[in-house]
Amino acid sequence: MEELIMTYEDKMEKSLDNLYGEYTSIRAGRANPHILDKITVDYYGSPTPLQQVGNISVPEARMIVIQPWEASILKDIEKALLMSDLGLTPTNDGKMIRLVFPELTEERRKELVKDVKKKGENAKVAVRNIRRDAMDAIKKKGKEDGISEDEIKEYQDDVQKSTDKYVAKIDAAVEEKSKEILTV
Repeated sequence: MEELIMTYEDKMEKSLDNLYGEYTSIRAGRANPHILDKITVDYYGSPTPLQQVGNISVPEARMIVIQPWEASILKDIEKALLMSDLGLTPTNDGKMIRLVFPELTEERRKELVKDVKKKGENAKVAVRNIRRDAMDAIKKKGKEDGISEDEIKEYQDDVQKSTDKYVAKIDAAVEEKSKEILTV
């Protein structure tokens, strides 16, 4: 039964990790190279992650510089950045590409905070769905193995405690990211 509970707790952990991953792609006015993690470049006919075709650096707080290892793919990188949902216009000087982050307006910050809260809410829904599946699985396994109602209830309480723990972690992540975005 413990293994069953651990399986569902692992799923909750993955939901939290997924939320952290989504938060790295939300830009908060400062240049963060992780916003480029999901961008792929057409490199000799195959989609390749941007990190694998060049050097990505952050020379200033609001600028990312991408230096490709081959000058021939500069145009492909520029095209991939324009096609992405970053909302940034790359500047190509023939050797490297610069991405300059404009200062966020208060209105845009509030929109980003709403997005952060929505993603947090989706993560909480995922955790609650995992809890429901775990409760059902415990009930079913308990009946199959002939475990008493009291023991089943204890296992379900353990799942509820895990759920509460992960919901609290999600709330903390939402709060932290919101604060980061609203800090000017």
